[in-house]
Amino acid sequence: MQHSQTMTDAISLRGVRKRYGDFTAVDGVDLTVAFGEIVAVLGPNGAGKTTTVEICEGYRTRDAGEVDVLGCDPATADRAWRERVGIVLQTSGFTDELTVRETVAHFGSCYRSPRDTDEIIAAVGLTEKAKARASSLSGGQQRRLDVAVGVVGRPELLFLDEPTTGFDPEARRHFWSLIRSLRDEGTTIVLTTHYLEEAEALADRVAVLVNGQVKAVAPPATLGGRAQAAAIVRWTDDDGPRELHTTEPTKAVADLASIFAGEVPELTVTRPTLEDIYLGMIADER
Repeated sequence: MQHSQTMTDAISLRGVRKRYGDFTAVDGVDLTVAFGEIVAVLGPNGAGKTTTVEICEGYRTRDAGEVDVLGCDPATADRAWRERVGIVLQTSGFTDELTVRETVAHFGSCYRSPRDTDEIIAAVGLTEKAKARASSLSGGQQRRLDVAVGVVGRPELLFLDEPTTGFDPEARRHFWSLIRSLRDEGTTIVLTTHYLEEAEALADRVAVLVNGQVKAVAPPATLGGRAQAAAIVRWTDDDGPRELHTTEPTKAVADLASIFAGEVPELTVTRPTLEDIYLGMIADER
């Protein structure tokens, strides 16, 4: 299928708006997502994240603006387009009586060229649970089944809505490995998450939405000028804990090392975290 936009963009939003009565949920959003990248959409509750993503998925209509997803307008897209898009919602609607294999096979039957059932079960790490009923799965295993269903149709574009809510730290990291492997296979991924650590671990770029508008779009390492932000050098001397805010932390550490003639007591050097930058951004707009 030919794409109406450049071949680098899987998603292109221009001036997208959506109102619910007197409330403007999405207020002129401009955003692009390149083929093969992971973009994390961040924002406080009510910022317009879910509405924006649902417009891209074709679940919600817009009031104004242009939307191009995989070369089509989702509002008028056909079944062939929908087969190219995978969606993992916050809650699944699986039949608990079906086994993992039966569930994946059932959803796979909805597509003309699905992935092999056992292959995709293995890819999400559920081979040992293939004969288990969905109702017996742990929360982390349930989300893996959600992803299996989301990718069984070989989507070019995958939407993940809060995919690791309720995961323990180990399960979350296993899930991240799965998402990276999908990206490595060429799948474009749009991720909404409240976990800033997750956005930093997975996303090529993050888009911060506040009050229905895109506040910033950048790689996690440079969002909001993070890479140039002052570092905080902390140490302890005879007068107690000390700290210095500086854009030249290496020089500061060298100076301290010469003063203390060796190891600097309790020395740490930190830069603002993604969470620090993000919280600052949303606080400015409230």
